[in-house]
Amino acid sequence: MKEARVQVKVPLVPRPGIQGLEESSIQDTEKDKSAPAKKGNKPLQMAKVQMITGGKPETIYARPGQHFAEELKQEATAHVNIPIIELDPFRKVKRRRMRAFGRRHRWGHIPWRWQPAAAVSALLVLAISIPVILVWPRAAEQVKSTPSPAGVSTSTSTKSPSPVPAVPVTYPEPNVRVYLAAKGITIQLPLETYVTGVVAAEMPAEFRLEALKAQAIAARTFIVRRLAANDTSGVPSDAADVTDTIRHQVFIPPDQVKSDWTRLGKAKEWEKLQQAVRESRDAVMTYQGRAITASFFSTSNGYTENAEDVWGNVVPYLKSVDSPWDKQLAPGFRETITMKRSDILQKMNLDAIPVTAEKSGSWMKVLSTTKGNRIKEIQIAGETFSGPEVRKRLGLRSSQFSWKTEGDAVQITTYGYGHGVGMSQWGANGMAQEGHTATEILKHYYTGISFGQASKMLASKQER
Repeated sequence: MKEARVQVKVPLVPRPGIQGLEESSIQDTEKDKSAPAKKGNKPLQMAKVQMITGGKPETIYARPGQHFAEELKQEATAHVNIPIIELDPFRKVKRRRMRAFGRRHRWGHIPWRWQPAAAVSALLVLAISIPVILVWPRAAEQVKSTPSPAGVSTSTSTKSPSPVPAVPVTYPEPNVRVYLAAKGITIQLPLETYVTGVVAAEMPAEFRLEALKAQAIAARTFIVRRLAANDTSGVPSDAADVTDTIRHQVFIPPDQVKSDWTRLGKAKEWEKLQQAVRESRDAVMTYQGRAITASFFSTSNGYTENAEDVWGNVVPYLKSVDSPWDKQLAPGFRETITMKRSDILQKMNLDAIPVTAEKSGSWMKVLSTTKGNRIKEIQIAGETFSGPEVRKRLGLRSSQFSWKTEGDAVQITTYGYGHGVGMSQWGANGMAQEGHTATEILKHYYTGISFGQASKMLASKQER
């Protein structure tokens, strides 16, 4: 069913003394061509009715007076089934109010299709605004900082104090007392000066810088361990900490080294030696927080030795490792000497060779070898000896050796040079030539070690 909206303009009934309304009504009827004809000679006053039917406006006319309602009703029912007449005398007032608020049609009503978008927009605005509101006071505090009053502790301030740069702790350099065996006197000198004299005496200056640095750390570790333990073993007097012989570490006073090398045209080697000591300054090798026994030797036979196979005591960081560089570089890797059989028996405190051994020709026989391929046990003239013991008594370069007997002469060939425990110096130089650092060299020859600060270790000892 269609709904019709009818807007009626009803002229006011003129009162006595008021003119013009009737004429206005007559003029409106004359202007409209579709208005009804006049009845007789008298003009008819018509009511102009605007009716909206199906969305289209239509105009009808009705007689005023008592028949106005009936005619209007009849006229309206001719278009729709059930007319709804809407009289709005306040329409002009509403229009003026609408213009005042800036909207002409349907003010205050939002089309249904815009409602979800408006809700989403409102939520988005809230999501952006809330973090800004929460952060704004903190940002203002960061920009505007108020210095703490004088005399007030920073620990009571609400703001944490700025971190203070850490100042490295320095410790006094220890001194070393060295007994000079040739002169029979003891000298005292700083630790780094002592290390310089040891490196100059123990390792060729032509070696690579990283090898010299590794040697400096090993020499420093050796003396720091003795100082920390108050070890004066092997020293003829308690006034010294160490000797300048192979019993401990060979040492040459640095002043003497400088003058001798300068005279021999080795000024560059002297500078390199000083650089090695300077770049490794105060560094020592440690194991479980203590300075290690930093043993070293000249040349390996291709491997180093376990400490227990040489000295009888297990040392966890002195284990056998491979050292293939010695065979390629060391000039004294292999050496052959000739000795009389009678001299060998004498040095080994043996009277004579048993008859059975003499007849079989096996008066010397290897019983076992070490992990480093050196002789662990050997039988000579029926007696059993350790490889290191034979090396020491016969004055051999290594405990790995072979022999050949021709009559009373015995040719003995040795491989490597030294006891074989710890760092091989020629092996260290070979690693340095391949680009390894001093740290890498030391970690290869000393298993599971760490590094510490010599002056700190000795300072803590003095405090206790």
